[in-house]
Amino acid sequence: MRATTTRRGRSRATFIAAFATAGVLALGACSGDSGIAGDGDDGDGGSESGDVEIRFSWWGSDDRHQTTQDIIALFEEKNPGITVVPDYTDWGGYWDKLATTVAGGDTPDVMTQEERFVADYANRGVLADLESLDIDTSEIPESIVDSGRVDGELYGLATGVNAYAMVADPQIFDEAGVEMPDDTTWTWEDFVKVSSELSEAAGDGVWGTQDIGFNEAGLSILARQKGQALYNEDGSLGVDKETVAQFFQLGLDLQESGGTPDASRTIEFQNAGPEGSLLGTNSGGMGIWWSNQLGALSDSSGHELELLRVPGETEYERTGMYFKPAMYYSVSATTEHPEESAKFVDFLLNDPEVAEMQLTDRGLPSNLTVRESIADQLADADARVAEFMEDLEDEIVDGPAVPPNGAGDVQDIMINLNSEVLFGSMTPDEAADAFLTQVADATSE
Repeated sequence: MRATTTRRGRSRATFIAAFATAGVLALGACSGDSGIAGDGDDGDGGSESGDVEIRFSWWGSDDRHQTTQDIIALFEEKNPGITVVPDYTDWGGYWDKLATTVAGGDTPDVMTQEERFVADYANRGVLADLESLDIDTSEIPESIVDSGRVDGELYGLATGVNAYAMVADPQIFDEAGVEMPDDTTWTWEDFVKVSSELSEAAGDGVWGTQDIGFNEAGLSILARQKGQALYNEDGSLGVDKETVAQFFQLGLDLQESGGTPDASRTIEFQNAGPEGSLLGTNSGGMGIWWSNQLGALSDSSGHELELLRVPGETEYERTGMYFKPAMYYSVSATTEHPEESAKFVDFLLNDPEVAEMQLTDRGLPSNLTVRESIADQLADADARVAEFMEDLEDEIVDGPAVPPNGAGDVQDIMINLNSEVLFGSMTPDEAADAFLTQVADATSE
């Protein structure tokens, strides 16, 4: 059965005022902006030929931009009469540009969203409830569909999924004579221990692991393992001071035991992205990354790397790892062409030819049938990601709540406080107090 929603009347939301969005660490390569001018534009989303024109905005690398434009060409070929105008930039400039266009009443018809920002845009009436549109979600697991809900309404559909996981270099472990950890049983204490052992055995210039404290995803996993949550369903903080302090203390323990570099070098490696990371430069045995970054890490290292479960999955009350939407597709609440916009989103999610073209660039496809159709076309690293994700399926309990308004500020808060701890300017307890206060302020209505 086609699991779609019925169309119903919906009043157009009006965006009242511009709002600022905070930048977070760039994950994609830089690229140019397309501009958004279209030949023959009549000013009302149509052309002189009478074709419907919709605009699609996204962020990413040059490779993604080219592939996406090829996908657009395929859609236009299959859907005569609909023209899709590309509107793209790199990650760093995307959110400022989107906020500016939305504030100016020029919201893209279809846009790419990220979990930290979707609630901001949804709660300001920018995004359409996708259950009012004809988009097939029958092959997308319900938990993944629900990950795009805010206050019960569906504002984003996941392009694909990733997992925050430990990446290990078996070659460095082997050369150092240190046994690879059993990721089905290891604890956070085991992680610190094996990191320091690896640093000592590998010699100068090689460390056990890269620091793990710059991304709140790691804290979210620890909180979930302990039966807490980074955010509750109502958007309030669901993690206690003890757990936040424990997370910051892990980074300090790693540094003091020699498992990670000193603070200055840690910052340098952190700012260098996957290619310049410890793993990417053959200078470390482990690091915690999103699963879709395995290919870039492996390419940079020059040999095969391995995905492991995050420590602590059997240590506390439950497992904490989860499937994260790589990004979302959303539709403007004020689009002049909701039917055509929905058709384009449906195409992006459900057409096997689209999956063949982009493979895992936007995460492992959320549509399970489509995912299966490209399994034999995946590069080695991506195939290993798919296998890892399949192994996790029976262990994942649920997904975290959609981050609240203001969550886009939280990674900057995390970066600043973790740096203070590593440089000795704050204790983990002080950093935990500051984290809870600053995040509560950032995410308050």
